[in-house]
Amino acid sequence: MKKVVINQHIIADPNICHGKLTFKGTRIMVWQVLDLLKAGESTVDIIKDFPSLTPKHIEAALAYASSLTKEGYVIINTAPQVPAL
Repeated sequence: MKKVVINQHIIADPNICHGKLTFKGTRIMVWQVLDLLKAGESTVDIIKDFPSLTPKHIEAALAYASSLTKEGYVIINTAPQVPAL
């Protein structure tokens, strides 16, 4: 896998966090910020937790997530996982 530039603030680089989407110049994964937003954290609180991010980074993550829903959908299994015996 080669380095992929998603937008001005988001990249996927196989040498950083196993190729997961991260914010350019950081090891902060996009899913981490999206999960914090989902949990009700404000942009201000997220930036306090990750001072290398700016509001533009948060906007880029939301824009990327929004673009994914325009292209299609992903089925998410929300049922509890039962360990196999």
